[in-house]
Amino acid sequence: MNVLVGWPQSFDGVNRVVEGAAFALSFDRAPRRMTWRKATYRIMYYIYILLLSNKQVYTGFTATLRKRIQQHKVGSVKSTKLRRPVKLIHYEAYLKESDARRREKYLKTTEGKRFLKQQIRDLLDDL
Repeated sequence: MNVLVGWPQSFDGVNRVVEGAAFALSFDRAPRRMTWRKATYRIMYYIYILLLSNKQVYTGFTATLRKRIQQHKVGSVKSTKLRRPVKLIHYEAYLKESDARRREKYLKTTEGKRFLKQQIRDLLDDL
């Protein structure tokens, strides 16, 4: 089955439809049998890495990445408020919240921090 997906005019950028309904056109082999149905969308869960002004890295979790990064930038987050400006240097997206939380917990351990710094060492050297 082939599926063509279209988006409504208003979309907030965080994988959720705000106004209207997203639609999908699905058809089997014959285009004459096309049917419209609502498309389903999944919320993504993100872990993100910020580079702070003191060259330390901050690891966080969110379901609304753009909104959360903006909160860090304007100083609404207590843990990074005094270490601005912040810069997003890495993020990972997961379909399951439990997977994202497990990954965040691992990256906050000593072993996870070591792994992360090894993984993005070229980026950290350039900054």
